Amino acid sequence: MNGAQKAFFEEKERSLGVRLNDVQTQAVLQTNGPLLLLASPGSGKTTTIIMRIGYMIEALGVNPSRIKAVTFSKASAGDMKSRFAKFFPHLPPVDFSTIHSLAFQVVRQTLERQGISYGIIEESDKPGVVSKKRVLREIFEQLNGSKITEDQLDELLTYITFIKNKMLPEQEWAIAEVKVPRKVEILQRYEEYKRTGSDRLLIDFDDMLLMANDIFTKNREVLAQYQRRYDYYLTDESQDTSPVQHAIIAKLVAVHQNLCVVADEDQAIYSWRGAEPDYLLNFRKIYPEAHVLLMTQNYRSSATIVEPANIFIQRNKKRYNKQMFTENPAAEPISFKILENYNLQAKYLVDQLKNLSKRGSTAILYRNNTSAIPLMDAFDRAGLPFYMKDSTIRFFTHWVVEDIKNFMRLAYNTKNITVFEKVYRKMNAYITPTQLKALQKVPDDGCVFTQLLEHVELKDYQPEYIKRIRKTYDSIQFDKTTPTAMLEHIRYDFGYERTLKKMSEKLGFNYENLLDIVNVLGLIARHTPTMTEFAGRLKQLENLARSSHIKNELNAITLTTLHSSKGLEFDRVYLIDLIEGILPSEAEEEIEEETRLFYVGITRAISHLELISYSKRFKTSVVPSIFMKALKQIVSPQELPKKTPESPRKALKQYSNERTITTESALIVGSKVKHVIFGEGEILAVTSSTIEMSFATRIKKFLTDTCLQQGYLETMED
Repeated sequence: MNGAQKAFFEEKERSLGVRLNDVQTQAVLQTNGPLLLLASPGSGKTTTIIMRIGYMIEALGVNPSRIKAVTFSKASAGDMKSRFAKFFPHLPPVDFSTIHSLAFQVVRQTLERQGISYGIIEESDKPGVVSKKRVLREIFEQLNGSKITEDQLDELLTYITFIKNKMLPEQEWAIAEVKVPRKVEILQRYEEYKRTGSDRLLIDFDDMLLMANDIFTKNREVLAQYQRRYDYYLTDESQDTSPVQHAIIAKLVAVHQNLCVVADEDQAIYSWRGAEPDYLLNFRKIYPEAHVLLMTQNYRSSATIVEPANIFIQRNKKRYNKQMFTENPAAEPISFKILENYNLQAKYLVDQLKNLSKRGSTAILYRNNTSAIPLMDAFDRAGLPFYMKDSTIRFFTHWVVEDIKNFMRLAYNTKNITVFEKVYRKMNAYITPTQLKALQKVPDDGCVFTQLLEHVELKDYQPEYIKRIRKTYDSIQFDKTTPTAMLEHIRYDFGYERTLKKMSEKLGFNYENLLDIVNVLGLIARHTPTMTEFAGRLKQLENLARSSHIKNELNAITLTTLHSSKGLEFDRVYLIDLIEGILPSEAEEEIEEETRLFYVGITRAISHLELISYSKRFKTSVVPSIFMKALKQIVSPQELPKKTPESPRKALKQYSNERTITTESALIVGSKVKHVIFGEGEILAVTSSTIEMSFATRIKKFLTDTCLQQGYLETMED
């Protein structure tokens, strides 16, 4: 390090109190050519990035306008901007923005130069805008003859983002594993609508990326203009970016190759949105002259958390051989709690947190937003303030919740044909739309079930069942029957659970998730004596979720999904619902990403980390997460069998018979084999790491090792 460089670092230590370690210092000084900076959790990534940019301007004399920093989100762009201003208040601002913002500049200038009128199609349902959601709802209904659910709409939006970000051609649109009926046709019509459904070209946020990349590919003049615009590029959170985003950046840096990529392949958790962490593993193939620096010192967490987390993540094979470490002292050991029943989880957390004086740096992390609902209910009743990090909690407007409320409304007035219209197909009585129309024409204003029996032509099997439903409704006293008792009637007497199962099989819904919603409503129902109070409590919780997202109280407990927790840190972290099927999910081929998601969760904790599971979820026996078991084995090896399985899935049930395939040579492309879970399928492709198979309704990928070791595949009988 020369005198000028040394002076820069000494001055920053004096004025800012910032002292960089050797690797961070190297990252700051390595300004020319491609650099891959792999930053472990809590390793001071943002500080290093800001110092690097400041060094280029102050010590090297680079014009700030010649530096472009590309961030993952608007929030991180804003955070970087304010951090830079705090560190270097005397310097002009640097251009921090998202890749979408950069792409839109390119697209806007090109379309305006060509005289093409365009508009932005927004994802939200705000009034006065062309809404992507509204358009997709209409197309879905046209093609499927039914309304799309919010869950299906979310899945469809993710599917479109995945297709665009992966740059998949139309013939490959069916590959993505999405259960939305006629998804390919929906996407085709959506693309056609954007071109022809308006007096101008409509562009969504995914289009901006594809169009910018296409412009750069076809128009050398525009590409050269942007290549000349910046001398240095920096991309943050690059493990979460997609092929089209990488393609854009690669074109922009093709001449000078002054690219700093900041990432951590161990925290790549967005493959379902099209992100490809393999880009990081292949970085030196793309940029042979690249420097790769491993920033692995964790300044955030205690040694008691860092050391087990470091061992745990090494279960993954798709990663750099890096070792996270810390010089922080040990603190309290990681805690592992297995409760008897899911119902006890919220109560346990209330008991843990109610006497805690400083709750503002406490977080409860979970896989799915539904997990937050019992917590909100329990915390509110206990007077514990909470902050919802995620803005969209759709639980309270979910169609299952609406169904339950409508069944209850019908108990208040069985003459209400408007409410009956909303649930008649969910009663398992096979009432048809034709029969409903006949009912609507009956002039008398009476009980809908009596009217059906007396005035509508029914099939032989219907009267007895409808009489049984009427008898149940007659026995219900709206102001005295408890919501718990009413839920039992809805689930079993009215056949709602059977209906949910049939709908799931027919429409591709996840039956377990739908049943979870009903069960969570049951937990809320326990604390409300009447149906009126139950409905009021749901509304109250919905308002609480909305207001607690907007306003984060000083001493509030943070409730957030694991995905939304990335980049955050808390003194105390509780990971909940750690059972097989939730974390990890049931998808074998995604086990490495599931491992990374768990790793992200445990590395949010500074000093206190607690993992919570249970033996029973409502009425079903469940198995605690293999990740929880694996971490406990790392922390306390003497408490578990000494032999450590190589793969987190080795502990799974093994299947074996005389037809079981155990060698890779027996996996022949084009042959028919049977998967123990998914049934008969055809092998489409085999690599050393994955097997791709086609089943009747889907194409799936599996890990080769897992299939062979667990005996998941069998030859078909002759």
